[in-house]
Amino acid sequence: MWVSIIRTAILYMFVILGLRLMGKRQIGHMQPNELVITILISEIATMAIQNLTQPVLLSVLTIFILVSLEIIISFIAMKSNIMRKILNGHSAVVIKDGVIDQKLLKQLRLTVSDLMEILRQKDVFNIEQVQYAILETNGSISVLLKPENRTATVQDVGASNQDTGIPALVISDGVVINEGLKLAETDTKKLKHILDTHRLEYQDVFLMTLDRTGNHIIIRKE
Repeated sequence: MWVSIIRTAILYMFVILGLRLMGKRQIGHMQPNELVITILISEIATMAIQNLTQPVLLSVLTIFILVSLEIIISFIAMKSNIMRKILNGHSAVVIKDGVIDQKLLKQLRLTVSDLMEILRQKDVFNIEQVQYAILETNGSISVLLKPENRTATVQDVGASNQDTGIPALVISDGVVINEGLKLAETDTKKLKHILDTHRLEYQDVFLMTLDRTGNHIIIRKE
């Protein structure tokens, strides 16, 4: 019995340590590769606890290898836009200006019922009120209501409802995001002009968002 308790304690500590090293988020916000690694680690730990003939060191080594692979892959994905797309895919606009992209919905194998359920969970019951609904890479949906349907803020009082579009991610860690340029309805020439006014190059920017009216936020690399 004591052997089983000790094995369980050792594996428990290594699983917690592994997940802490991976720096993972809650399950609903995990990317596919993160979720796969987490499931594999839990399965390895379970088998090692149940099978007393299996050396604990072998299970610990396997968990260490999986954690190391995840850290390496995450680092590569952070630096490579191509690798990030391969691992996580890219976000998709399923509703634009109150109109559902039916073709895209079929490609994503997402039913209208599923979409409506997700919208209702975000207190949206009328699709026509939605300016953008974006299916994120982790499976969640982000919703931006049309200007006239958004909750007014102090800054909005007395101001006209100007359609600025969605603040799209156009630069991530020095890399231009083409999907973001399309959402912002702009191109690399206009983007370069904005950066020139700040005396910045692409590689100097850690994060930049831009909407269709030119409003932007830039975070420089540290």
